[in-house]
Amino acid sequence: MVPAWMWLLCLSVPQLLLPREEAEGQIVLSGNSGIAAEGLFAVDPESGFLLVTRALDREEQAEYRLQVTLETEEGRVLWGPQLVLVHVKDENDQVPHFSQAIYRVHLSQGTRPGIPFLFLEASDGDEPGTANSDLRFHILNQAPAHPSPDMFQLEPRLGALALSPKGSTSLDQALEGPYQLLVQVKDMGDQASGHQATAIIDVSVVESTWLPLDPVHLAENLKVPYPHQVAQVHWSGGNVHYHLESQPPGPFDVDAEGKLYVTRELDREAQAEYLLQVRAQNTRGEDYTEALQLQVVVMDENDNAPVCPSPGASINIPELSSPGTEVTRLLAEDLDAPDSPNSHVVYRLLSPEPEEGTEGSSFELDSTSGSVTLGPRPLHAGQNFLIQVLAVDLGGAEGGLSSTCEVAVTVTDINDHAPEFITSQIEPISLPEDTKPGTLVATLMATDADLEPAFRLMDFAIEAGNMDGTFGLDWEPDSGHARLRLLRNLNYEAAPSHKLVVVVRNVAELVGPSPGPGATATVTLLVERVVPPPKLDQESYEASVPVSTPAGSLLLTIQPSDPMSSPLRFSLVNDSEGWLCIKEVSGEVHTARPLQGARPGDRYTVLVEAQDAGEPTLSTSVTLVIHFLKASSALAPALTPVPSRHLCTPRQNHGVVVSGPSEDPDQTNGDSPYSFALGPNPTVQRDWRLHALNGSHAYLTLALHWVEPREHIIPVVVSRNGRMWQLQVRVIVCRCNMERQCMRKVGRMKGMPTKLSAVGILVGTLTAIGIFLILIFTHLTLARKKDLDQPVDSVPLKAAV
Repeated sequence: MVPAWMWLLCLSVPQLLLPREEAEGQIVLSGNSGIAAEGLFAVDPESGFLLVTRALDREEQAEYRLQVTLETEEGRVLWGPQLVLVHVKDENDQVPHFSQAIYRVHLSQGTRPGIPFLFLEASDGDEPGTANSDLRFHILNQAPAHPSPDMFQLEPRLGALALSPKGSTSLDQALEGPYQLLVQVKDMGDQASGHQATAIIDVSVVESTWLPLDPVHLAENLKVPYPHQVAQVHWSGGNVHYHLESQPPGPFDVDAEGKLYVTRELDREAQAEYLLQVRAQNTRGEDYTEALQLQVVVMDENDNAPVCPSPGASINIPELSSPGTEVTRLLAEDLDAPDSPNSHVVYRLLSPEPEEGTEGSSFELDSTSGSVTLGPRPLHAGQNFLIQVLAVDLGGAEGGLSSTCEVAVTVTDINDHAPEFITSQIEPISLPEDTKPGTLVATLMATDADLEPAFRLMDFAIEAGNMDGTFGLDWEPDSGHARLRLLRNLNYEAAPSHKLVVVVRNVAELVGPSPGPGATATVTLLVERVVPPPKLDQESYEASVPVSTPAGSLLLTIQPSDPMSSPLRFSLVNDSEGWLCIKEVSGEVHTARPLQGARPGDRYTVLVEAQDAGEPTLSTSVTLVIHFLKASSALAPALTPVPSRHLCTPRQNHGVVVSGPSEDPDQTNGDSPYSFALGPNPTVQRDWRLHALNGSHAYLTLALHWVEPREHIIPVVVSRNGRMWQLQVRVIVCRCNMERQCMRKVGRMKGMPTKLSAVGILVGTLTAIGIFLILIFTHLTLARKKDLDQPVDSVPLKAAV
């Protein structure tokens, strides 16, 4: 035993203010059972140092727990207890040793290089996880040293012994051996120093018994005790574990001796073949060599009866179908091995049986194919049959398994009746000329004598009298009636009457004689003439005005949609506030009085009625909605009339220049431009266009190619710096002559000037121009002289205009 190093420990006691009599107590050391009695440790009463009295052995005990207290002679504790933990430091004083002095192992030919076939075990008593117990394995000697001195390799850390690549090649070529290996184990890891031990390994090389396996045939549903052995493998080397894999997974297993078992009955219909792989592995699950494959074939037994197809819905056979018509084909499925007697199915007809006193049967059966056909006996509509057929395997031989198949058959009606109208002549029907498209004109009824609903479906069509598509039909095929509707507007002048021929036919094709042209019905229609009411250019009108709009302001103009139509008379129906008025002939809507009580955001709706001047009974009405806007922050002047201008129609490349208000007091003290916009009248916005020329003028042109030749008042809204004006621009639209100029009547010219007055005007004009030029040159000369008198630094920069 080598003395162990011990930690240098000092018992540190907190400084206590104790009475003298208490300071004279004695130090008591206690700990693990028996330690204090044995005297391994002691405490110096003078210095307080913890002392070890003799050498310690870590392998005997690696740790000690001590308690230190200060007590009086009577055993009263003055201080403590204080825990002291002592660890014994390890020294490399243990020699490693193998678990066996001599290892004997069998090595089979065919073992892969690098796959361990023996794992050496060695131990060291020193502290685990330290260099003192870190072991390394080495091969010191191989005898004999042929055919190669490096036949084996040993993993230094794990002690795993395996064939080297050279050794594997030599064993595959010839049976060599036996071999004796001298191996060493040493502690201290890879350091040169350390304790060591040796052992001998006797390796016997044996011939490989890992041979291919022949396929195995197993009967399904085999009645034997399970697990049942089916084959065996053997690995001639030692330290082997067998591992079995099945593809697909199946009830197979292998034991430690290499015996292969099936663990339960097999079902060929579930799986007909299995491919097993058996592996010989070491303790780490590594394959010594290639896996062996075993094919397991499951042999068939007649354990499955024929399975009839699902009955499904009843099969429909039309009446009068010819004999030999196939009703159905039974294909009973047998899950036993295909093309074997176990799955050879034949058929026998069980019912219906031929009735006594009748010749032939309603149905016949082919025993091989399972085809059911109609017999010579005729069928009648409405009959129902349940055909029963026996399906037997083993080709119908004795001992075969069987099943009864059933097929429901219904004899159906055929479409041998054409539909007919209940009434073939419809009395004349009168329709006003203004009848709206979509109006129901008449309903035509038809019947069909067939019983089957599918054969009573009908199609209707207008066969004559509807070349322009004025009328149309809609119907449900199973309803038996069709609705005649108007699709397009009627025109009394073009067609005062219509005579329609409607035909009805079956949707399904008729069986039997030729279906013919189909049944027909005649509908006579008379068109009543209707004079239409007036029509305006819009269905409704809207205008937006400030609540501060003065009385007499033009809001919009209501006009007929056709300028060439009869003159109209306009009136307001429900102007409850009396804010508006309308001119009876022109349709111009003005404010009748100031809009007192109107609030921004409110809407005011009135009804405008227009009557035909020639036919007062013909009238129409539209809604006019006025949207009130917030008043401008600055008071707007009264409406400013603008002198009349002339424009030609059809439209020419000419327009009217509109300028800002002349009474604007701010037009000389700012650079803010005017904004121009047409008034809120929709008719004005449709017929006219306004484009800004610059900050003070706009250009008014026609928007349409043709505008009615008359005087038009165009409201133009002008705004600037929060102020708003409304100008009334009067434009006279007239017809153009060949020179694209307005044709106007010229009256007699008055006040023609004399020659003397003309000369006076010319002299006065030239004199005024001369004076103006003199003033300009004088001003420029004075300004230049002033600039020359100033220093260069004091001359201000001139802004370019």
